[in-house]
Amino acid sequence: MSQKLLKKIKDVAKEEGFILAGITSPKAPPHISTYLDWIDAGRHAAMGYLADDRARKRRANPRLILPEAESILVLAAPYPDPKFAEASEKDSLHGQISAYAWEDDYHLTLKEKLQNIVAFIESEVGHPIPNRWYTDTGPILERDLAQRAGLGWIGKNTCLIHPKIGSYFFLAEILLGIKLPIDEPFTADHCGTCTRCLDACPTQAILPKRTIDANLCISYLTIENKGEIPEELRPKLGNLVFGCDICQEVCPWNQKPDRSSRPVRFGIKIDPHPNLIAELSLTPQEFNKKFKKKPVKRAKRRGYLRNIAVALGNAGDPVAIPALEKALDDIEPLVRDHAKWALNKIKLKGK
Repeated sequence: MSQKLLKKIKDVAKEEGFILAGITSPKAPPHISTYLDWIDAGRHAAMGYLADDRARKRRANPRLILPEAESILVLAAPYPDPKFAEASEKDSLHGQISAYAWEDDYHLTLKEKLQNIVAFIESEVGHPIPNRWYTDTGPILERDLAQRAGLGWIGKNTCLIHPKIGSYFFLAEILLGIKLPIDEPFTADHCGTCTRCLDACPTQAILPKRTIDANLCISYLTIENKGEIPEELRPKLGNLVFGCDICQEVCPWNQKPDRSSRPVRFGIKIDPHPNLIAELSLTPQEFNKKFKKKPVKRAKRRGYLRNIAVALGNAGDPVAIPALEKALDDIEPLVRDHAKWALNKIKLKGK
């Protein structure tokens, strides 16, 4: 019965749009010590929620999240390959938004899909099942569990990589109070001696032991970071205004992934390469309307315009001076400070 149920669950997961599905146990994840060492070294930057006692304990023991847990269903949902936007504007006055953020916020879109899977399982067994689901939101080591569920290996860039699909996908988990057959873990490491991701990272944020120094990571600096971007790192951001795909773009496993299991078309809802000058003039109301239910909203207007100002400074084009001068009067000190830096950078370049 359990094998038949597992097949049905995976079939339903596929119908819901997930491209990978596997089952693992709620025992301690294999790389919990690496995570704890990473935290103790301060590599999590200002993301204090990753380091508190509750987070540490729950990541070490998923049963603290759901005491009744007997199985964990790990899923992967695809997002666009950055190459999908190659035909878009890419001159120096256009920014670049990470591919995962081109669609509606995955926290919102995956919620219903996960709930549908739980409802299906409960209908199959004929009674409610204790459950808890997450997608990048809970105190759980997603990639560790995904590797143990057979979905791929953790690459040197810290992304989970599947040999046929690559790494352009989100992970989600459902902790279940029902025993299901466990999938074989993915034990092979196909990174080999390749160091393309480490070599390509503009800020050298990729560390040994498959970890990232968030203090240096462009995705952290442009999204989770709520304060100033360190001046010495600003030139390295180029035109990246929300997130970064570089370490995935250079990965050999993303060059020719199997497209058969991915949607032919994605519901791209924003311009992947926004006009920097136009974006810098967004009012709070315009920003909220433009990015409603979009991942970019996470950076908030002040963070996004901070990033826009840095990108304009890196572009070095005098045509941006009027927009930056106007931003010196912005309601947000964070925007004003980075606009001032950008202006100085452009003026110095012109001398």
